[in-house]
Amino acid sequence: MSDSVELPTILEAILFSAGRSMTVEELMEQTGKTRSEVSGALENLRATIRRRRDSALQLSEVAGRWIFEVRPTLSSHLPESVRPDVPARLLPAAALIAYHQPMKQAQLVDMIGPKAYDRVRELAGLGFIDRRRDGLTRRLTTTRRFAEYFGCPEVEYQKVREWFRAEAGKAGLTSAQLAASLSDEQMTIEEFSEAPSEEALAMEASQGDE
Repeated sequence: MSDSVELPTILEAILFSAGRSMTVEELMEQTGKTRSEVSGALENLRATIRRRRDSALQLSEVAGRWIFEVRPTLSSHLPESVRPDVPARLLPAAALIAYHQPMKQAQLVDMIGPKAYDRVRELAGLGFIDRRRDGLTRRLTTTRRFAEYFGCPEVEYQKVREWFRAEAGKAGLTSAQLAASLSDEQMTIEEFSEAPSEEALAMEASQGDE
């Protein structure tokens, strides 16, 4: 890595080119720098971007991952065609997490099967959910970015849950019906269970830090 370019500038180029959220560990690997160097440079970069006059972007840290995103105040000015799309395969898991949060990952596994692990990783990678260790499983909650993307006027996860339930209620849908309606795999309502089983918890334990 050349010393002629400052680290914050290099990180800005990496994050902008990646077009996705990245962890400090990933950025350490990309730059060959230490954790303290990368973390300090990210904070420096965030402060620099905040000082830029009329900047359309902001550097955000969501669930331990860093990403460039459009400032929330500009979201309503963007045409639908240029807003980022969430892959359809992630929508049922996102809806279930929003509806039941704080939700155990083992419960999501029971509801949609082992693919829940991939869905959670992808949603976390997009910065839409926070996943934290809770015994043998993980505790899943939505993030500010989730709320902004789905047009929720609240950002605190408990208020997001109430808003999400109210919106589903307006459509006369339970969480299982909502998830089934969003599924791109033609899952039926009966395929969604509610409580985490012993098998799911055992699977969680075997997954380690997945």
